[in-house]
Amino acid sequence: MTTDQSSPRHEPGPAERDALAWFVRSRGGLSAGEARELAAWQAQDPAHADAFARWQVDWQQLDALPAQGVARLRAHLAQDLVRERAAAPRPARGWLAGAWAGSATVAASVACVAVVAAGGLLAWQHWQQQPLFEKHIATRTGEQVDVQLPDGSHLRLDTATAIDVALFRQRREVRLPEGQAVFRVQGDAARPFHVLAGPLRITVVGTRFSVRNTPGIPGEAGVRVAVEEGRVRVARADAPAAASGAVVELTAGQQVASDATGRLGPVAAVPPSGIAPWRESRVSFDNTPLAQALAEFGRYGPTQLTVRDPEVAALRLTGTFDPRRLDNFVRVLPQVLPVRMQAPAAQGGEAATTEIVAAP
Repeated sequence: MTTDQSSPRHEPGPAERDALAWFVRSRGGLSAGEARELAAWQAQDPAHADAFARWQVDWQQLDALPAQGVARLRAHLAQDLVRERAAAPRPARGWLAGAWAGSATVAASVACVAVVAAGGLLAWQHWQQQPLFEKHIATRTGEQVDVQLPDGSHLRLDTATAIDVALFRQRREVRLPEGQAVFRVQGDAARPFHVLAGPLRITVVGTRFSVRNTPGIPGEAGVRVAVEEGRVRVARADAPAAASGAVVELTAGQQVASDATGRLGPVAAVPPSGIAPWRESRVSFDNTPLAQALAEFGRYGPTQLTVRDPEVAALRLTGTFDPRRLDNFVRVLPQVLPVRMQAPAAQGGEAATTEIVAAP
């Protein structure tokens, strides 16, 4: 089951520390002069105003914390106070060492809020990051299933596919370690929808798209994303969003594929067969090596077909077939490729395996 990974703890920067001090001071009421001083400090740097606003939002969220979260905060606060007493005192920074930093009341307030925010707030963050819903879903070979999520999103899973769903308060996440699926995402700007497949992260707000991650299939070591409606953002899961070439925006009718490392290829048009022909029990090949086509059929069930000759395995196949009607494929294949079927007799009661060999 997918588990959420909390962000690592970090030391607040100067702007955050100063904003915290101003926030504590403002909660006790500011004089007209102090209000002007606060406004001037915020105007010095947009980061000042942003940091102050974050403290306001964090405090409002603390006010809304349920009893369970409050209990966690109290426990963390007690632990943090012990650590604070054991730590050597640090000199006050900058203007905090001036007129009001020596006030016992304000200093105590800063210490209390800082401990709650920097230490105990992690308990609130932990509570905030717990999934509201999580579920592991897997399909058997030859099986397809429809999945309705509590947020209104709809998923269709192809054969031999596994997903882990986790819906959080501020985001929605599906991990696709193997297989392929079509997503129809319910729009929610406040909770973006992420699909993690192999080395890629696909992010949407509301759209319909498909993701394929079948590293075990020859020629399909990477991830493929195709969009039917809306817009999605595709990026390497471990790359900064600002990295050059790391992000691709796809719109309806476009697709992109990556290699096994997450390097994205060129954006291309979705083929006429659509983003997921398997929904209609079809698999489509476009200049695909025969060995890769056989591996794709094998995702839907035993084929009892094999190819040993490397030259035959490399023959290119184009066409659309029903993976559940291999008899049609076996009948048509010699008509489109220079091959024939060689079926040995069954041995030991096992089903015979037909070898695809070069035609004479």
